[in-house]
Amino acid sequence: MQYRLLLILLWLPMMLMAQPAKKVTLQVLGSGGPELTDKRASASYLVWVDGKARFLIDFGGGASLRFEESGASVEDLDAILLTHLHIDHTSDLPALIKGAFFSERKRNLPIYGPEGNDVMPATSAFVFRLFESGKGAWEYMGDFLDGRAAFRLEPNDVPDSRTPLPLFSENNISVEAVSVHHGPIPAVAYRINVGDKSITFSGDMNGSYHTLETLAKETTILVMHNAVPKGAAGVAAALHMTPETIGKIAAAANPKTLILSHRMMRTLGKELETISEIRKYYKGKIKFADDGNRFLAL
Repeated sequence: MQYRLLLILLWLPMMLMAQPAKKVTLQVLGSGGPELTDKRASASYLVWVDGKARFLIDFGGGASLRFEESGASVEDLDAILLTHLHIDHTSDLPALIKGAFFSERKRNLPIYGPEGNDVMPATSAFVFRLFESGKGAWEYMGDFLDGRAAFRLEPNDVPDSRTPLPLFSENNISVEAVSVHHGPIPAVAYRINVGDKSITFSGDMNGSYHTLETLAKETTILVMHNAVPKGAAGVAAALHMTPETIGKIAAAANPKTLILSHRMMRTLGKELETISEIRKYYKGKIKFADDGNRFLAL
């Protein structure tokens, strides 16, 4: 009896400290780009943790409908992460905030995105230009910035950094960010860690900073954008990764699964060619994203 009691006393602290493994799922809301002919919503993703949509990454055209179709609740979101401020990554943001007016959300909503430069505003300025009372494009939504609404938007500018920066950490969930090269457009890649699982998002980039390799090292799922085909040159290659670049980065990062998204008309139909180029370097799982897809982080 005393021996059994001793065992219980020894194991009890460990049992109390042990946390059950969380179910982490990537959902693709929008797998397309800015075109009107690809029959896809523009770039947008959700990260679900134990059945709740906790993080929204980008929110381009059509994503608000996909959000509704997913069954996600705006009340559950911990943060919105914007990789950059191009239209096809941000245009449905006003629709989301307006829709949130009719929700039960009470806690403030952080929005993270890149700092600005001579070409693009900082994320904080972008949000204020949309909603600020007396100045914004939708100034009647200024309540969400000045505290009169049920919750407040909290825009945060992610500093330009070639080494990963911690954005926040809470209850075994953390988010890191690093700058990536998207031509003259300030851009950020994100990694969301949930226990021993992680999902990393490249956003739009051409790979010349070589920062994603570090951020995404050994990540569970790596989402990379397949916006240009083999042999792309000029402006397209200055903004986006070729399949060869995707393969080299994936090989260095070694994710368990590589998801190819932001699929544009110039890459749709070239999946075999794309895989062939990537396979020269990366030997792991490769999947192509379509709107509505869910990928479980294993």
